[in-house]
Amino acid sequence: MPRVLLIGTLDTKGDEYAFLAERLELAGVDVLLADAGTGEPPRGRTPDITREEVAAEAGADLAAVAGDRGAAITAMAGAAAALARRLHAEGRIDGILAAGGSGNTAIATRAMQALPVGVPKLMVSTMAAGDTRDYVGAADVTLMASVTDVAGVNSVSARILANAAAAMAGMVQAPPVRLGDQRPLVAATMFGVTTPCVTRAREALEARGYEVLVFHATGTGGRAMEALVEGGFVRAVLDVTTTELCDDLVGGVLSAGPDRLEAAGLHGVPQVVSLGALDMVNFGARDTVPPRFEARNLYVHNPSVTLMRTTPEECGELGRRIAAKLSAANGPVSLFVPLRGVSMIDAEGQPFHDPEADAALFAAIRENLAPRVDRVEMDCNVNDPEFAEAMVNRLDSYLKAAG
Repeated sequence: MPRVLLIGTLDTKGDEYAFLAERLELAGVDVLLADAGTGEPPRGRTPDITREEVAAEAGADLAAVAGDRGAAITAMAGAAAALARRLHAEGRIDGILAAGGSGNTAIATRAMQALPVGVPKLMVSTMAAGDTRDYVGAADVTLMASVTDVAGVNSVSARILANAAAAMAGMVQAPPVRLGDQRPLVAATMFGVTTPCVTRAREALEARGYEVLVFHATGTGGRAMEALVEGGFVRAVLDVTTTELCDDLVGGVLSAGPDRLEAAGLHGVPQVVSLGALDMVNFGARDTVPPRFEARNLYVHNPSVTLMRTTPEECGELGRRIAAKLSAANGPVSLFVPLRGVSMIDAEGQPFHDPEADAALFAAIRENLAPRVDRVEMDCNVNDPEFAEAMVNRLDSYLKAAG
């Protein structure tokens, strides 16, 4: 019988968790109930794993955080992650289900993020709207809006919680996915303005027997790709679109954090990298662009996305950062430089065509890239067919050499 970990603050959500447990058991699923509360004694159903046992997973001292809600949530979030990781490694759980407000969501989603991709993870939350990146992270966490607050079992919340339990029961009882012979996995990064390049590269790699996972370089995409690299899922990386570094540098909305472009190098995974979409910083709708950027070259990509051209100074710094990251790589690495533009709209005659900014980017790379990194400069745009084919040939050679 599959088993689901229910983890929540049972001092405030005991009745709701008892209801979730009952619904899971009615659906033929076993339950392991863990208490992550730090306030009043647990209500409702007696937990299978007490709060003291949860806290012990990370050496947390419940007495030390008593009365400090922020410290308590932080401590129990780390402990919940350690608990979930151990239980899954021991084969004792097949999925995680939780429900709650901001505090319980912070705790439970940390536990969910600790589990591998593909393990069912479902969070019923009042926070399932707006900016949810901290709750999802780089994992396949599913968020379900609770509609009402998770405060009692009533005519609305009962339906929502019952649906969540049914969804989780369906996920953990579904037949295994049979994919046939597994092909070597290659991760690639893409943006709308680098789509022709990545599409051609993907098709060429698939024709050579590889399976290509394409990640949208929206911050979440870059983090997800690097999490899979760290998890050992990926044999090689075709990092065509490194644009998330722009948002981290300038303050756009699609940053993947300061560690982007480091996972493959750290773990010795072969990588072929390019400069795709380093001509742009991303913002939301036009009226969301910060006032300090009003005089900049702005391009409305669609009603929800506004792009801003990077300056020569920003491009120089991006070149230095990329050179430093790739120079520190432990595995095979090549950097392909498209001298006629790093995106579809950086080509001659397009709104972000800026030879001075591109020149600053290329010069910084030439000056700072270690000799051990193979730099390939090509007189073409990133989306020209010959550029994609050259990167594919190099990545294929790395994979063949690795065996």
